[in-house]
Amino acid sequence: MTHPRTGNWSIRAKITTLVAVPVAALVALWIFTTVLTAGPALALLDTRAVRDELSRPGDSLVAELQRERRLSLVYLAGSGDLPALAEQRNRTDAAAADFRRRAAASDVREAAEDPIRVRVDAVLTELEVLPAGRGYVDRREMDQAGTLGLYTGIVDKALRLFGALANLDDDQLTQDARTVVALSRAREVLGQSDALLAGAFAARKFAPGNHAQFVQIVGAHRYLYDVASAALPAADRAAYQRITEGEAYQRLRDLETQVVTRGRDGAAVPVSASAWQSAYEAVARQLRDVELATADAITDRAAPVATGVLTRMALAGLLGLAAIAVSLLLLLRVGRSLIRRLTGLRVSALDLADRRLPDVVSRLRRGEQVDVVQEAPPLEYGTDEIGQLGHAFTEAQRTAVQAAVDESNLRRGYNEVFLNIARRSQTLLHRQLTLLDGMERRATEPDELEELFRIDHLATRMRRHAEDLAILAGDVPGRGWRNPVAVLDVIRGAVSEVEEYARVTVSGVLPSGIAGPAVGDLIHLLAELIENATTFSPPQSRVRVTGQPVPNGYAIEIEDRGLGLPAHALEEANRRLARPPDFDPVGGSHLGLFVVAQLGARHGVRIRLKPSPYEGVTAVVLVPPDLVVPAPEEPALPADEGRLRRARTVRLLESRPPQPAIEPPTRRAVESAVDAPTVEARAIELPRRTAGPGPAGAANDGANGRANGGASRRAGDAAAPDGGPAGLPRRVRQASLAPQLREAAQEPVEPQAPTQRTAEQARATMAALQAGTARGRRDAEGDED
Repeated sequence: MTHPRTGNWSIRAKITTLVAVPVAALVALWIFTTVLTAGPALALLDTRAVRDELSRPGDSLVAELQRERRLSLVYLAGSGDLPALAEQRNRTDAAAADFRRRAAASDVREAAEDPIRVRVDAVLTELEVLPAGRGYVDRREMDQAGTLGLYTGIVDKALRLFGALANLDDDQLTQDARTVVALSRAREVLGQSDALLAGAFAARKFAPGNHAQFVQIVGAHRYLYDVASAALPAADRAAYQRITEGEAYQRLRDLETQVVTRGRDGAAVPVSASAWQSAYEAVARQLRDVELATADAITDRAAPVATGVLTRMALAGLLGLAAIAVSLLLLLRVGRSLIRRLTGLRVSALDLADRRLPDVVSRLRRGEQVDVVQEAPPLEYGTDEIGQLGHAFTEAQRTAVQAAVDESNLRRGYNEVFLNIARRSQTLLHRQLTLLDGMERRATEPDELEELFRIDHLATRMRRHAEDLAILAGDVPGRGWRNPVAVLDVIRGAVSEVEEYARVTVSGVLPSGIAGPAVGDLIHLLAELIENATTFSPPQSRVRVTGQPVPNGYAIEIEDRGLGLPAHALEEANRRLARPPDFDPVGGSHLGLFVVAQLGARHGVRIRLKPSPYEGVTAVVLVPPDLVVPAPEEPALPADEGRLRRARTVRLLESRPPQPAIEPPTRRAVESAVDAPTVEARAIELPRRTAGPGPAGAANDGANGRANGGASRRAGDAAAPDGGPAGLPRRVRQASLAPQLREAAQEPVEPQAPTQRTAEQARATMAALQAGTARGRRDAEGDED
């Protein structure tokens, strides 16, 4: 099973990964081992640098803060100024500035680990608070306990920094460094007792609570010294014991005992200030010397340990690097061979899929002969698994080419069948239309003529469907025009080929013309779109067709008010219309869309579907400028009475408002109105009805009126034998009836209640009357000429 993240990788990427992963694992292992051994070594080497830059300045800062703390308590115990305090503050500020400068150095920040940087930032933060605390001391707004806590807090943060610096990657060195920090903390507690007594000496008595605090401090520093001294190395422990056995230390311990046992709050200190000061300073100096000596010894011991670690690391690193180099060389050699062979196989496969096989298909569609062996040469890549894969692919490509040849032959056979069926159907339809033409000529009854018109309309639609087969087979339909045709007549011709033509409203079509060679295909294209609009919209709704010239051609819009299409369906339909695909019998439900796309591509007509404001679909047909010509004048038809009447009937039919019961104009009437057609689109005359004696130009148009929904028929069934005023025809009752019917008509009939006419019927009647009047006048003028 192919992983989704690696299934799309190239062969080179996959083999490179196979080569790189083991090498990367070896390199990672080598780096890990190196860092694991080099880390402690580098940390030990950095110990001296970090200690020199932080420990020594920090230790000096702690000493200055302890002195300032003592003088601050003395200042608070007195009532006047203390010049020594100001001088001490200057020394403290100098030590603080030196510590800040060293701590901010980039090499120190990079060499120090995160815990050390955090402790350094904590010390710097406490130093920022120191000036505000000094202000409280100067104004004597802080008591001795608060002042002691102010300085003790800063010193505590510095001691915590020393504790972080004591974390080394050697266990013994770490333990010794922490012991030094413990000694420093014990000496700090001893310094607190000195500061507390200094304040008591200045005030000549213990402030409330100071004696008890002194007792706690003494017990704390004695405990801390006992614990720290026990963990010292042998040499350092001996030095510490010499200090504790010395005279100064013993004298300081006796003075502490006297103060603890004999002193109390509110009373004077039971020992002298000079005795205490001399003993304390001597002991503090000796203890600090031991701390510094121990710290230096730790730093010196770290250097050889780091050197030994680095030596072992270098040996391990060289051996690991050599192993990585050998592995990489072998992997690269094998991987390059695999990449070359698999890439060649991939190139051959892509060449077949992207170039050779499409080229074979294109040649087959053009009717050329293809040699399967020549188009699928064998692939030779050795005899191993890759070579076997090459042989298998050779057979696969030969099968693919042979399948393309067989499919082309099968498609060619389908096309021939389609063309044969289409030609046979068209031949039969032409014969049927010719037969209908004769029947319409001989028809005298309006009802029969109406039924013949319906059959004529069905045959016209069947002819369009037969043309669909020819289009599917890649042939050109037989209908064609030589001369340009008006756009309005092209749209009329398309509407006449639609079943529900009565629901189609043609309005707002601005004058223009279409080049003759494209008229037939454009009529077919518009008929498909109009029929689709009537099919997928409610029966009571109307389909509106408009047209107007645009800067890049002529635009015809067909708008329905149906349910519309989802956005993805519109996008897919527009994609098919823009790039017509090959016909696929599986997609039979989109046959009309395929025919429209093929007809549009043949003449460069662009078709696009978009949502209608009425929730339906609007089809926009953009005819290119090279097919758009100026609006032609009315075509010159043969001057016989039947064709003249047929052209007038078509114009009358389309000048009326659309009615649901209107039958379509016949194929021959529309084709005669748009042009002198070819053999397959020839005009066939409508039947004429004579009304007894009278002028030939006054023939009855009742049949045509029947085809128009009965409107013309209500206007008059026959022409009068005599002309009326101004040459108008005069109606004679029963002039068009047979003699037998005339007698029956003389019999009295019972009067019937008049039927209520609708507004549409009245409008149709008036339109027919006006058209008949105008026609009579034109005929009279023609007779006079």
